[in-house]
Amino acid sequence: MVQIKTPEQIAKMREAGLVVAAIHAATREAAVPGATTKDLDQVARKVLAEHDAKPNFLGYGGFPATICTSVNEVVVHGIPSDEVVLKDGDVISIDCGAIIDGWHGDAAYTAFVGSGHAPELVELSRVTEESMWAGIAAMKPGNRLVDVSRAIETYIRRQPKPGGGRYGIIEDYGGHGIGTEMHMDPHLLNYVERRRGKGPKLVPGFCLAIEPMVSLGTAKTQVLEDDWTVITTDGTWSSHWEHSVALTEAGPLVLTAPDGGKAKLAEHGITAAPDPLA
Repeated sequence: MVQIKTPEQIAKMREAGLVVAAIHAATREAAVPGATTKDLDQVARKVLAEHDAKPNFLGYGGFPATICTSVNEVVVHGIPSDEVVLKDGDVISIDCGAIIDGWHGDAAYTAFVGSGHAPELVELSRVTEESMWAGIAAMKPGNRLVDVSRAIETYIRRQPKPGGGRYGIIEDYGGHGIGTEMHMDPHLLNYVERRRGKGPKLVPGFCLAIEPMVSLGTAKTQVLEDDWTVITTDGTWSSHWEHSVALTEAGPLVLTAPDGGKAKLAEHGITAAPDPLA
């Protein structure tokens, strides 16, 4: 069953989403050469404490940290560690969440550590992020879940990959419903799988975490011995972007974007819903 939220509940999710946005800002600033991924986890914990929010990653299924820190070929679920020291030229995806009064926010971004990154890595992150916004723009009343998947996949497939070939759209992980739990129905693929049908119709109160994960090579992944860390099977580097989004009577509201998604949605000719906390 898909959980449909009231405007008051969406306002609570917006509160949680803004905490996630604050974690993103703080960890992005701290993701510099010489920092450990454990350092970034401590930064996130401090932000949560400052906002009287709870982490939704810590303890989830036994996960031992507040955020996921996925470096280079790690796609998702990387565990922060004192042993992982960021180096100039690394790419890191940071995934994190927050809970306010029982309501969840969840978002991820890819950042470049230091300088001198290869153009294909910069383009990989851009393509992944823009595919997320294409999916967000497809959150319209009357559309179905598959329309979001199609928008994400279509954007990625239309982008020329530097050096030729195709980007790998990670197959085993995708987006999800979000609300009183971090992961809820429905599961959102980042590509169209015809056997799954069209999925539920999108209506006001529908909330999704939209999160494409894309690699420079394969769509296949494997989980390391820690039972969490997910890497590409061919060792190619990857990017991960995510926002939590609510569909309202006035359109989509990007719960985890500081401006509610106003600027990026305008690029798609869409007016973001008014911020209930403004």
